[in-house]
Amino acid sequence: MNHNESEQFKWLLCPVCGSKTRIKMRLDTELRNFPLFCPKCKQEILINVTQFHISVIKEPDAQTQSR
Repeated sequence: MNHNESEQFKWLLCPVCGSKTRIKMRLDTELRNFPLFCPKCKQEILINVTQFHISVIKEPDAQTQSR
């Protein structure tokens, strides 16, 4: 593996605790509304990823539906 190949892949880091998750990404991979689970802090968080930049999707709090 040459130097360029190693820079095209990165492990996704948990936006909550910063530890490595089980998801490996390429530079040209994009994720939308991806439920990322962290095995360390046991949280699942919705994220978007573009060129290794992670943005957390804030979910609206569940509210009682009015009829």
